[in-house]
Amino acid sequence: MVTDKIMMTFRTCLALSAALIVACSPAKDDEKETTTFELPTAFPSTYKPMPSVTTLITNASIIDGTGDASSANSVLVVDGRISAIGTDLSADGATVLDAGGRFITPGIIDIHSHLGNYASPGVNAHGDGNEITSPITSEVFAEHGVWPQDPGFDEALQGGVTTLHILPGSANLFGGRGVTLRNAPSRTVQGMKFPDAPYTLKMACGENPKRVYGSKGGPDSRMGNVAGYRKNWIKAAEYKKKIEDGDEPTRNLQLETLAGVLNGDILIQMHCYRADEMAQIIDLSKEFDYKITTFHHAVEAYKIGDLLAENGTCAAMWADWYGFKMESYDGILENIPFVHAAGACAMIHSDDAMNIQRLNQEVAKARANGNRAGLDISKAEAWTWLSTNPAKALGILDETGTLEVGKRADMVLWSGDPFSTFSRPDQVYLDGALLFDREAGLKPQSDFRLGTEIAR
Repeated sequence: MVTDKIMMTFRTCLALSAALIVACSPAKDDEKETTTFELPTAFPSTYKPMPSVTTLITNASIIDGTGDASSANSVLVVDGRISAIGTDLSADGATVLDAGGRFITPGIIDIHSHLGNYASPGVNAHGDGNEITSPITSEVFAEHGVWPQDPGFDEALQGGVTTLHILPGSANLFGGRGVTLRNAPSRTVQGMKFPDAPYTLKMACGENPKRVYGSKGGPDSRMGNVAGYRKNWIKAAEYKKKIEDGDEPTRNLQLETLAGVLNGDILIQMHCYRADEMAQIIDLSKEFDYKITTFHHAVEAYKIGDLLAENGTCAAMWADWYGFKMESYDGILENIPFVHAAGACAMIHSDDAMNIQRLNQEVAKARANGNRAGLDISKAEAWTWLSTNPAKALGILDETGTLEVGKRADMVLWSGDPFSTFSRPDQVYLDGALLFDREAGLKPQSDFRLGTEIAR
């Protein structure tokens, strides 16, 4: 018995000693406490909706942006948001507008604009969209080049554009962060920033980076382009891991942006024309476990509509701009509708200070070309190319892009069928506030424009 008690005591001491050794030993790498990588916050939005009144629009033809035909004919706006949408609504104390059968649509969202960064008038001093000093400039922010007084914002609003996404140019492999703006008059770009909209990262593939940097140390080929992406994603993954492992690396603005992409906080918006390159870029994104949100320009997207649908990647395209350089050579007029028909997320974009003023006409052309090719695309479906899918690709669909209860009252009342060349916006509402009224002569005018008129 005594021997048994001694052995039990000995075993107990051994167990306690082992537990103490484990408790006092440094944790293995896979047992380290990790922290989640978080983007530092800077340059917060100060946007405040302009004052609005409770408004009831009746007797309207409504395209609500959901892609389905709507039988509703009335929209009620309360405190800048859509309070109700239905048939023959009424509301005590509301300002009532009889639309007389005219169309109401969601406000247009342009996912690819350079307004403010290449402001009007188009002089060299206003060229702030490309930081052509290195193929890697993920540290720059498009908003830091935006001039809020650009008269182009006023013209875009009169074309029905209520939200727009400002991107850096396409000279670089990593061009910098894009910013989503409300098309509202403001003294500062912060006063235009869409609250809580995700940042984006502009990337470019193909001819542009190799043309710009071929004589500046590279990349000098498409091979060099891809190698440049991979080397920097490797650095970004290491940077992100150090932070998550509790290390404190020296803050690096380039890697901070790329790590934000790897963390899912920053959305990739990528300039790319050829189908084969888009497929390679999708493979690259899988290697480093990030997502391509949208390919821009995407002239050959019609060749890989199924691949885009499979990977949940959108394509932002023109109606009929192609053939102006080799990588844009193989375009077709049915590009947008064919991508849509493949089940992928298709949309229009401007990339131009003039084109942004008539995006409804650009979609009308694309829809007509698709239907002539045998597709049966309704007006309700085609409108998703103007507001719904851009909102989805910018991470703001829960706030705008469709006319649904609870969303921001961003609306356009048209003079006629919005798919007609002859139709114009009669009224444009942003967060329920009437910012443009064609008949009443209400329209925004930048301080720059007012100053030049006074000078004249």
